[in-house]
Amino acid sequence: MVTIENNCFSIPQICESGQCFRLDAVSEDTYELLAGSRYLRIKIRGNPEETAGGEENASAHTHACGETILYCTQEEYETFWKEYFDLTVSYSDYIDQIDRDDDYLTGAAAFGSGIRILRQDTWEMIITFILSQQNNIPRIKGLIRTLGERYGERRETPDGRIYYTFPRAEKLSQATEEELRELKLGYRSKYICQTAKMIAGGEIDLDALKEMEYTEARTELMRLSGIGGKVADCICLFALHHMDAFPVDTHIKKVLERHYPDGFPFERYKGCAGVMQQYIFYYDLKCR
Repeated sequence: MVTIENNCFSIPQICESGQCFRLDAVSEDTYELLAGSRYLRIKIRGNPEETAGGEENASAHTHACGETILYCTQEEYETFWKEYFDLTVSYSDYIDQIDRDDDYLTGAAAFGSGIRILRQDTWEMIITFILSQQNNIPRIKGLIRTLGERYGERRETPDGRIYYTFPRAEKLSQATEEELRELKLGYRSKYICQTAKMIAGGEIDLDALKEMEYTEARTELMRLSGIGGKVADCICLFALHHMDAFPVDTHIKKVLERHYPDGFPFERYKGCAGVMQQYIFYYDLKCR
């Protein structure tokens, strides 16, 4: 068991930030997370409303509110979860870079100050964000769960409950388009079949992707079936951790048009533009 102060770290906010679809609340203060083949139970100590965010002032991120308990060994935390949650990085420093004359972004960062950019599995993010196209969060979660139950491996949690790992590319490459359509994946079925075959066959090297610069990785990802610029940016940000990736969906597009008609100041936020994107996305999603 590992305890972490909730200083710029909020599991409820991360859960609703649109970057992770296998993190779920099972009660008011307890969450379950699946990452690849790993399972993690998480408990929140502190006021859930405060932990989830607030607009009181721009310096709200400097005040820790309660604790997060990760039910894992210290070794597993140090070797996996610490990096997964990006806990070696000071997100307070990111927030301190925000232009205090930018009322919108200042408010968005104060509201979503507990969000961190997770370091998720590249293959999992490729399939996840193909599924995310023209979809909503509950349905995306349901489709991922269905894929796991059909093509993943059956595992047990420490207390004996069943869960399924995310399907490996080799396994999913054997699925037919018809099988996936039966699972209600719709037109995305074709993209997933083709993408799984390309990766299982070595046409795209996932390990090589990790070594590429942002623009090169983005271009390489767009070779995969069903992946355009926005989806490639999501994978670059939420898997490859390219912090200059800035996915633009309908939420972000409207905000940019309304608050940044002359363009978003990317130069100011070089190296953390993706963090700002998450603050904006979450703020617009929860407050519009």
